[in-house]
Amino acid sequence: MKKACAFVLAASMAAFAGHALAQGKFVDELAEQYTQDVKGKRVAFLALSTSFDLAQMWSRGMEKFAERNGIDYTVRNPNWDSQAGSQALTDLIRDKYDLLVVQNPDVQVYRKLLNRAQKAGIPVVQINLKSLQSTDAFVGAEWAELGRMQAQIAYDWCAKEKGGSGEVALMQGTPTNPNTLLMVQGVKDIIEQHPGQLEIVSNQVADFDATKAHGIASTVIKQHPNLCAYIGTWDGMDLGVASAVEDAGKIKDIKVITNGGGRQPQCDRVRKGLYDAYISYNAFRQAQDLTVTMAQLLQNGHNPDVKPYAIYTPLTVITQENLNDDSCWDFDKVEKTEF
Repeated sequence: MKKACAFVLAASMAAFAGHALAQGKFVDELAEQYTQDVKGKRVAFLALSTSFDLAQMWSRGMEKFAERNGIDYTVRNPNWDSQAGSQALTDLIRDKYDLLVVQNPDVQVYRKLLNRAQKAGIPVVQINLKSLQSTDAFVGAEWAELGRMQAQIAYDWCAKEKGGSGEVALMQGTPTNPNTLLMVQGVKDIIEQHPGQLEIVSNQVADFDATKAHGIASTVIKQHPNLCAYIGTWDGMDLGVASAVEDAGKIKDIKVITNGGGRQPQCDRVRKGLYDAYISYNAFRQAQDLTVTMAQLLQNGHNPDVKPYAIYTPLTVITQENLNDDSCWDFDKVEKTEF
């Protein structure tokens, strides 16, 4: 059998070499096809807003990828305004862009427009926040699992059977945002698995606003002197929670458990003790996953007969115990990296 395989391999290589020799040179036809499929295509990123690090990281990665591959790349910035975002998405569909990358403000607002884009044959990638309307691809965090991870940390620190008070509070972003909907359900899954061990004493909405979160958390901390942990849905908002805990002089008593894209300032807050546990979904890696997905869809286009696929980002728990110089990224690293 080994001799037979060796003979077949040798014969194949000889035939290949003969073909290459006959042509005078070896041409990588796939590389030529890639260039033909990708160069000159138009790609648009519809962000929630370009004012925060997640969108900036993803956009810079896509921009660098576009520059390297001769792609026409543009960004639409509705600045948290869903109506403006809907109008921008309508315009992009009308202008027949070759690929759309969309960050959804909630599960409903772009649903019909995403369906319209797909029917028009435009491939669509959803980044980190998913609509009820599935499209060609999703790149981002698995939010329900992230919620379960955060709640498990709270259980390990606060469960009554582990000597804790069992009292935890939730700080939601907006109720219809996909990360909030799925993450909160994940938290409740863990609480239900351990009946009587954890109690949600406050579950309020701060609209991803750090100032609102600070005000709410300050009141909750006064009302619940035995509060053991605060679980939040995004680091940008939860800085307000951490500040409220610090202002109350309870930085050692109330654990702040949050999540985000893993930029360096968040690791600095872990180091300072403002965040006790930080779950990173690593926006730097997501940008790399985005560019891979872009390359694939620009070559293959939208095919309604192919089921949607996802690239779920690995989730990493960062605490003071495992924090190191590589735990988070910064924009200097971005500029030194090719995408």
